Amino acid sequence: MSPGDERLFLDDHRPEELIAQTPVEPRDSSRLLVVRRDTGALADHRFHELPDLLDPGDLLVLNDTRVIPARLFARRRTGGRVEILLLERRGEEVWEALISPLGRLKPGELLMIEGEADESEVEFVGREGNAGLVRVADEAIIERHGRVPLPPYIRTPLDDPDRYQTVYAEQAGSAAAPTAGLHFTPTTLKRCRERGIELARLTLHVGVDTFRPLASDEIDAHVMHSEWYSVPEETVEAIAHCRERGGRVVAVGTTVTRVLETLGQHGNVCAAPRSGRTDIFIRPPYRFRLVDALVTNFHLPRTTLLLLVGAFAGTELIERAYEHAIERRYRFYSFGDAMLIV
Repeated sequence: MSPGDERLFLDDHRPEELIAQTPVEPRDSSRLLVVRRDTGALADHRFHELPDLLDPGDLLVLNDTRVIPARLFARRRTGGRVEILLLERRGEEVWEALISPLGRLKPGELLMIEGEADESEVEFVGREGNAGLVRVADEAIIERHGRVPLPPYIRTPLDDPDRYQTVYAEQAGSAAAPTAGLHFTPTTLKRCRERGIELARLTLHVGVDTFRPLASDEIDAHVMHSEWYSVPEETVEAIAHCRERGGRVVAVGTTVTRVLETLGQHGNVCAAPRSGRTDIFIRPPYRFRLVDALVTNFHLPRTTLLLLVGAFAGTELIERAYEHAIERRYRFYSFGDAMLIV
């Protein structure tokens, strides 16, 4: 793919009226576009049909990260309002955060959390690149006054914060949801198991940098922000057994894909590190080592997520799939519909 073709692929238009503002009910009633890489065929389904679209012996790998109420609002002593988006714990009481406005804050400055009758505070520690560091001595503040950090293109308030969590979310630490997993219900997961499809989990705490648009047309110049991951021993064993029996490893989302392909870079998955940080940047051309099929949402233009999907299915096929989705009025982005790419 030439650089010009890559830019055209990245800049593909998405009608604003198709951006989903609210999730559907029930979760698995969302639409599911099946994309077949071998034939180029496209087929319209519903997500609750997923168990029948996979084969006995396949392995579904899920990201069990849990979104924390990471958005806090505070005021400076001067009265200025400050928005704080907690990204990642950096030590005891210290968090990396996106802070707006950041420019005039001084190290050691105390920020009063809005809504706290006793004027609870967080301390601005200093800058780190484009982000800041804050000390949260009382982490109960996060649970009491933090808000779910919905993406900026979602302008409708969310009545139930749990709708921005997967039904299998356990490990708290994400600033954003692994949105491909939002379509699953306990019934869908149960039907997968009954059909002989195995389930395995890993954890990658999603940072907002995952969704950061590419700053320029020079794809190779983009720097990925690293994210922490952990893979249980039983998941490594499940992947190895799936390979042995000839089943497919089905990644639920781009976050799972990035962790699996990080493991795959070590050759033998059983010898790969079980935890660490990954900054893998998957874009065309790329040879996938562990992922055989992918469940994913429809993504924003000019993002690394779209590049990853294009690397997996081929940019021409993905362009055609997106055109099909627009024509059929699929819903896009975090609360939108999904694709199964096989």
